[in-house]
Amino acid sequence: MESQLGGRSEEEEVAAAMEAQTDVDLLKKAWRNEKAAPEILQFEAGLVQRAREQIQLLEETVEEFTENRSDDLVVPLYQMDLDRALFLLRSYLRIRLQKIEKYKVHISKTNLWNRLSEQEQRFAKRCIDIMEKHLDQSVLSRLPYGYQSMLKQSISSEEDDMVPEPQLNTYVFCKSKSDVGAFQLDDMGEEIVDLVADDLYVLRYNSIKGLVDGGRIDLV
Repeated sequence: MESQLGGRSEEEEVAAAMEAQTDVDLLKKAWRNEKAAPEILQFEAGLVQRAREQIQLLEETVEEFTENRSDDLVVPLYQMDLDRALFLLRSYLRIRLQKIEKYKVHISKTNLWNRLSEQEQRFAKRCIDIMEKHLDQSVLSRLPYGYQSMLKQSISSEEDDMVPEPQLNTYVFCKSKSDVGAFQLDDMGEEIVDLVADDLYVLRYNSIKGLVDGGRIDLV
């Protein structure tokens, strides 16, 4: 028996729904990780593209069901899935843009730059250009020599002490996805924790950022 949507069988409809649910779950994890991490994480390009395709499919499904005047219960269920997917995708992208706006200069000067999508890199460059132009016209050009840098308090500063950086020593809630075993949290080997699958921990982000990047730990 075939469904009325595009001639697909019921088995294909179920498989498509399961695939969509899986990607929504992955998007939810990416959203939670990005929201909890103090620094910007790697852009999930493939996942975002699949999410956009699934959102388009859900929009077409809702429209087709509405036009065909299908069961009143079916449309709200599809609409609920659509609303959830839209919220997760928009919130995920919005959180990343907020981090880029706050740490744009720091990101542009470190390997974090490679974590951005091409669109995010263009956005960061525009933000930096606009900020440099504004500061130069309104403040920096009127300051004495040696104090006209956007990055340093004065020419004698050895580091870019005017550039905001994410606080990597922030404590975060995290859950191990598998048994990691004894894990060293500091360089001295004085702090060791046994990371067990599905257990919840509160640890410094800087200590477990490698596990987050490797997908072995999820932030919550």
